[in-house]
Amino acid sequence: MIIGLLSFMFVGCGNNKLQKIELAEVTHSIFYAPLYVALNNGYFEEEGLEISLVNAGGADKVMAALLSKESDIGLAGPESTIYVYNNGQSDYMINFAQLTKRDGSFIVGREKEEDFTLQALKGKSILGGRVGGVPEMTLEYVIKQAGLSVGRDEEGKDVLVRTDIQFNAMTGAFLNGEGDYTTMFEPTATLLEKEGKAYVLASVGEFTDEIPFTSFYVTKSYLNKNQTTIEKFTRALYKGQQFVFNSSNEDVAKSVISFFTDSTIDDLIKVIARYKEADVWCDNPYFNEEGFERLMNVMEEANELDKRAPFKEIVDNSFVEKVLKKH
Repeated sequence: MIIGLLSFMFVGCGNNKLQKIELAEVTHSIFYAPLYVALNNGYFEEEGLEISLVNAGGADKVMAALLSKESDIGLAGPESTIYVYNNGQSDYMINFAQLTKRDGSFIVGREKEEDFTLQALKGKSILGGRVGGVPEMTLEYVIKQAGLSVGRDEEGKDVLVRTDIQFNAMTGAFLNGEGDYTTMFEPTATLLEKEGKAYVLASVGEFTDEIPFTSFYVTKSYLNKNQTTIEKFTRALYKGQQFVFNSSNEDVAKSVISFFTDSTIDDLIKVIARYKEADVWCDNPYFNEEGFERLMNVMEEANELDKRAPFKEIVDNSFVEKVLKKH
C-alpha cells in the first residue's frame, strides 16, 4: 500500500513539471525591472513556466536566436521585427507584449555638467551603438529635434554619432577614451558615476514622446502553436509591471537585487527612481499602435526604413486583452 501511495505521489509531481522557456534579452539592465520582478516574485512559476534568461548582447543577436530556434521568446526593440517582416521572412516575428515606452539609456560624460542640454553635444562625438538599433536611432532623433545636424562616423556635422563600436563594447571603449560622450543603460551608468569614472547628464527618453522601445516577441509559428503559453507569460509579466507601479522603490530594488549583485540596495533605489522619473515603464503589456507609428517615424528619420510595416500583422494584443479583462 505504501509503495502504491508513493508511486501515485511521484506521478502527481511529474504532472506538475514547469514548462521551460528560453528568453533572450537584448542586454541586462534594470530598464527591464518589471521582468526581473516577475521572475523573482514567482509569477512565472505560478503560471507553470520556468524561464531561462540569456543575455544575447544586441537586438540582432536576439533575432538570430529566435530565427535559429535557439530561443523561444525575444526581448528587444521591435524595430528588428519590422526589418524581418519587410525582408519577406515567412515565419516573421509577432510582438505580443510591450515592456517599455521610452528610451532607457542615459547620456553620460566624463565631467559633471549641472546645466546640461543637448546643445553641449555640438562639435563633439558620442558613441551611439549599432546602426539601425532603436537606441542609436532615437539618439539621432532627439539630437535633430534639438536643431543639430547629425553625422554617422563622418565629419562636417554638428554632432558625430559613432556607430563603429559594438553595443556591448561601448562602455569599455568610452572608459578607454573613445568619444566625448556615450549612452549607457542602468545600473552601469550609476556604478561608474559612483566610482567617479563617468557622470549621468540626461535621460534620452525624456526628450521623446512614447514609443514601444522594448517588447516581447516570438515567431509566428511559435505563437500559433503556443497560445496558452503566451497568455500565461503575459499574465506573469503584467503582475510584475503592476508590482513596479504599486510598490516603493525600495521594495522594487529588493525584488531585483539578485540580478545585480554588483549594486547595493541604495544604488538600485536611485536607479529605479531615475527610471520612474523618466516614465519609461508601461503599467500593462498592451502594445500601443500610436507609439508604433511614432517608432517608424524615428526609423524613417534615420533613413533605416524603406516601407512601413502593418501594425496588425506584426502586433497581437489579444493575449494582453484577455489578461486585462480578467483583472
